[in-house]
Amino acid sequence: MKRDFLSVSDFSKEEVIEIIRYGIELKRNKFKDRTISGKSIGLIFMKQSTRTRLSFEVGVYQMGGQPIYISGSSTQMSRGEDIKDTARVMSRYLDGIVIRTFSHKEVQDLARYSSIPVINALTDYLHPCQVMADLMTMYERFGTLKGKKVTYIGDGNNMANTWLIACGLMGIDISIATPEGYEPNGKAVLEAVELAKKSGAKIELTIDPLEAARSADVLYTDVWVSMGQEGDKDKKKVFEGYSINEKVLSEAKDRCIVMHCLPAHKGEEITEDIFERYSDIIFDQAENRLHIQKAIMSFLFRNL
Repeated sequence: MKRDFLSVSDFSKEEVIEIIRYGIELKRNKFKDRTISGKSIGLIFMKQSTRTRLSFEVGVYQMGGQPIYISGSSTQMSRGEDIKDTARVMSRYLDGIVIRTFSHKEVQDLARYSSIPVINALTDYLHPCQVMADLMTMYERFGTLKGKKVTYIGDGNNMANTWLIACGLMGIDISIATPEGYEPNGKAVLEAVELAKKSGAKIELTIDPLEAARSADVLYTDVWVSMGQEGDKDKKKVFEGYSINEKVLSEAKDRCIVMHCLPAHKGEEITEDIFERYSDIIFDQAENRLHIQKAIMSFLFRNL
């Protein structure tokens, strides 16, 4: 049966662990999995990208498939072609679709009307491939996800939304600190709370970064101004005090790690010295995009 990956919660807790462990195997042997050998995977990019495009193109190649990069502006979608029609046409040509775009509903509709697997490579609502890579990085560093606490400091954007849902699913405690008016999406909060009822995760939203960082195993941040918000010049003023700095780090556990999904604006959401101190971990996250996405593709296509 065809399955899609639009949110971390499209997988069970057990499936997430299985995929993480397989991603770690693929990191040791990059040509081990040939599940998509001979298959063509369309990579639709309505937004600019560095890590997402590179990791998917390289990953599809290493698995024996053909990556086909599709710039959003070069398709009929940019001229208003119905997403339902696009989905049905692409299903006749391709074996899978990876899409990075603005509207989450667009990705949901594409998956609904496609007969092939669809992978969400980022929307304004969620960024599940990134958080899967982050969970893999945590698993590598700690050997487990059990009993861990993630603290996210900054804008309540797609990364914050995805972390909420992932932690709710996996039983990881999470504390999110944002300025008033910049909280995560209410829908993501509600889903996380429902998932946490089963997993036992503690979900906390606060305006106090120091309170959020207390006893954290992971400190996590993202840029204050996301792609498409560059015109909001006043936003940076609102976020003063929401940096990962020495004071915030001192509230976390001694063996705490610092993570960033990149690109980073050093001196804003994170100080340069802390970024460089934890750069090995941050660039592990970036590398793990490649390995975890291969594991996700293998899982989706193996189960067809």
